Amino acid sequence: QVQLVESGGGLVQPGGSLRLSCAASGFTLDYYAIAWFRQAPGKEREGVSRISKRDGKTDYADSVKGRFTISRDSAKNTVYLQMNSLNPEDTAVYYCAADRSYYPPLIMEEYDYWGQGTQVTVSS
Repeated sequence: QVQLVESGGGLVQPGGSLRLSCAASGFTLDYYAIAWFRQAPGKEREGVSRISKRDGKTDYADSVKGRFTISRDSAKNTVYLQMNSLNPEDTAVYYCAADRSYYPPLIMEEYDYWGQGTQVTVSS
């Protein structure tokens, strides 16, 4: 059974950091493109970052560029999202998603598999 499980969310002060994890079971993440999306209260889900399968090409939304880093650990079958310099506008539920395509765009409909999400709250 294909499953994605996010972890690492929590409450952090502005300027702080968190690292989110997306662990896969039932399939090998290396053979899938992986993306992170987020959804803030009252807003639509938006793409944050993506990493291609095989060669690990990456991309980021303008709002997180320079602050967030996506990476893959093949040995752990896990993808990470390192988030630095967090601000209250980053508060949202963060989801990881997977697709067999090489490098689909950051559009929800392009991804077949989804995790349940992890809450990130940035507040003083």
